[in-house]
Amino acid sequence: MSAENLLLSEKYKAFLKCDAPVEFLEGTTAAGKTTVGLFKFMLKVAKSPKKLHIIAAKDTGTAEKNIINKDLGIVDDFGCLVKYNGNGTKDDKIPHVLLHTNAGDKVVYVLGYGDKQKWQKALGGQYGCLYIDELNTADIDFVREAAMRCDYFMGTLNPDDPNLDVYKEYINCSRPLPEWRDDTPQEILDELTEEAKSGWVHWFFGFDDNAGLPEAKKQQIIQNTPKGTKIWKNKILGLRGKATGLIFPNFSRKAHVITEKWVQRQLQDRKIKFKKFTAGLDTSYSAKTHDTIAMTFLAITEDRKLIMLAEQVYSNKDLENPLAPSDTAVKFVEFLERCREKWGFAKETYIDCADAATITELRKYKRLQGCLYNFIESYKKVAILDRIKLQLGWITQGCYIVVDTCVEHISELERYSWDEEKDVPEDRNDHTINSQQYAWIPYRHLIGFEEEAHSEVDAGNE
Repeated sequence: MSAENLLLSEKYKAFLKCDAPVEFLEGTTAAGKTTVGLFKFMLKVAKSPKKLHIIAAKDTGTAEKNIINKDLGIVDDFGCLVKYNGNGTKDDKIPHVLLHTNAGDKVVYVLGYGDKQKWQKALGGQYGCLYIDELNTADIDFVREAAMRCDYFMGTLNPDDPNLDVYKEYINCSRPLPEWRDDTPQEILDELTEEAKSGWVHWFFGFDDNAGLPEAKKQQIIQNTPKGTKIWKNKILGLRGKATGLIFPNFSRKAHVITEKWVQRQLQDRKIKFKKFTAGLDTSYSAKTHDTIAMTFLAITEDRKLIMLAEQVYSNKDLENPLAPSDTAVKFVEFLERCREKWGFAKETYIDCADAATITELRKYKRLQGCLYNFIESYKKVAILDRIKLQLGWITQGCYIVVDTCVEHISELERYSWDEEKDVPEDRNDHTINSQQYAWIPYRHLIGFEEEAHSEVDAGNE
């Protein structure tokens, strides 16, 4: 067996060494999932005590093209050790790959899950190893029937609608290994919440994990994919989603993200001058989801630019001792004090008006402890679509800027998407976005290059 042309990243080396009964390989396009996955799968077949195994794709033609005969596919990897009988043989009519091993020949049936009548006839008895290509698009009845008959199960997938049954019943029951968890996008981690099955491993692979992908080819793939489309979110970002597109496709790190040092230098050189500071707080106390308590601090400049200067985000799901509204009150004041020392004083702060408990705790804190800040209920009469329209315009004008330490906000701007079923935003990836909107809504007439006819402050002081 030869894999001399198979270049491996550290994560793929860890994948090849991992011994798990079930593995799901998810990620971006061109990440090498099929190439490396097939190599490991055939090694599993060789080691299995069973003779019969299964490879499944949409149809046998797809399997031949994308699995068996492709560059670094089964025939390329294993050469004279394999023989593909696309029409079956006299004694075995099902298309299959014959793998010669020291322990005897192994038979790997090639099935198409798109033809129910055919795979129902083919399935029977027990199998050693099962490989399902594009698992997320497979017939769920086939997945159920095949998975219960195997000792080892590998599935590759590109992100798709997370409401499909295959996610709930299989993929979301797996977990990433601790050492690779941080490489998995938070949005996908948020979905892996079904009851964990012992030993089931989830792998996320991106462009950077494919050591054999030339940088020029990677850039070509990215440039040839329209930003803001569903295919961009799924194939380039590797995110699942029903979304038909990103809400802020005109946001780019290169054009809109700057460093704290850049801001400080601009202030020292008098190239910018702050006119108004403001802050927002959006809250969610759920310990079952990755919804967050999001604090944001912003400045509006004399030349009508909005700069997101700081954020602080907490998730009760990640905390050993979940935060209550009284805890949030203390942490929000601490956040405001840090920002005052570094940047300036935001006398008015705007809190999610739907969270009466946190507003009550903040006002109690001010009454009992004393503090400089006014805590004002957010003003939500500006509809969410109008908020988005304003932000899109400011981003286009180049007057919406984010400091690079606001990593959660940058991430949300790159993931916040439209709902595929309705013409509204998805209810996710929006907590710092909501928080900073609360902060700038009262001062929106001060931002952008076109004057707006708004009152000075829509929501008055406390």
